Amino acid sequence: MLRAGGRAAVRGPHQSLATISPRRPTTQLPEALCGRPPDQTPTGSPAESRSRRWRAAGRLDGMTIAVAPLADSDGELAFDIWRLSSLHDLPDFPETTRAWFFHALHHDRPGRRTERFLARLDGRPAGYGQLHLPQDDNPELCTVDLFVHPELRRRGVGRALHAHLSGRARADGRRVMVGVSIARELPGGGGAPHDGAGPGFAEAMGAEAALPEIRHRLDVTALDRPRLDRMLAGARTAAAGYRVVFWEDRAPDAYVDDVAYLEGRLLSDAPMGDLEVEPERPDAARIREIEADQRSRGRTAWHAGAVHEESGRLVAWTTLVQDGGRDWHCWQGITLVDPPHRGRRLGLLVKIENLLRFVAAHPALTAVDTWNAAANTHMIAINVAMGYRPVDGFVQWQLKLT
Repeated sequence: MLRAGGRAAVRGPHQSLATISPRRPTTQLPEALCGRPPDQTPTGSPAESRSRRWRAAGRLDGMTIAVAPLADSDGELAFDIWRLSSLHDLPDFPETTRAWFFHALHHDRPGRRTERFLARLDGRPAGYGQLHLPQDDNPELCTVDLFVHPELRRRGVGRALHAHLSGRARADGRRVMVGVSIARELPGGGGAPHDGAGPGFAEAMGAEAALPEIRHRLDVTALDRPRLDRMLAGARTAAAGYRVVFWEDRAPDAYVDDVAYLEGRLLSDAPMGDLEVEPERPDAARIREIEADQRSRGRTAWHAGAVHEESGRLVAWTTLVQDGGRDWHCWQGITLVDPPHRGRRLGLLVKIENLLRFVAAHPALTAVDTWNAAANTHMIAINVAMGYRPVDGFVQWQLKLT
């Protein structure tokens, strides 16, 4: 995620399952580029003349910006910047817990290495950056998260962090950087208004908008249960020859290879816009690592899949993920159907079955968030039919590191 100036989003549970989360949370990219850089100011304003004096060394009107690797003793400072940025930019999001943040701080996700940095403005903690470096796939790609304290934005902190992380990425041989911001507006109109600072920052850094996305939220308190029951009945009829299976957290041994196969299809099947991302190739061992990582972070994952009766293979899969301590909220993650088995409403079947099962077991649940590429009209139509409503837009940005 490229989030300078604030956090655009926690990109859903699947951030931990893929390089680009997304769908990531999966992010995660998410997660915000907020804070207008010095050169994005009205012509003739005092800020414009200040911006002319800004230099890569990190000085703006006598202010000094220093970026350094995050020390163990600085974890609380980074957490405060992350938390305050989140509350400022996405007040409807579940708040990041201290336990989750510090666990993530000391445990990289499977298949990637993360470098973390703290920026100080005249000695005051002002920004926090994360550089994620895939280790098993996409060796030329990196993703970034940039956060700037809401009270210290528009002072060059995001720009200094970005320059530092870009340098580290180049030194590691990366040529493409990807990040996420809240969009200026929801595609098609509506949604919560945003000031456009994130896209403005991304554009100023030379990034190109590669993949528009939409966040949808389901109000569980207003579920249209009769409508869902009718949709489910139709899906069951269309899915003759398939049976639904459920599990929590750890995939049954009989299906773990199929889960790995479906997981590996994500980046080739889902609309990826102009992102230069290679499909991943997870195996059963990687899935077990991911599952263990999710549990260690206090996340509970509920899964539903469709098994083809004739072959015994798991050919459709969906998941809902809830972070510990957030009983009111969960994330709708991956939903995939193996191409030869499409056209039988299997995606709709497993999504509704999993949702109704989860809701019945979690009476405090009130909201479910999910992301889709704006071009993924088929999945968006399914979500809308289930009761999801668009909340805001996001953009995955791509920057070539030359």
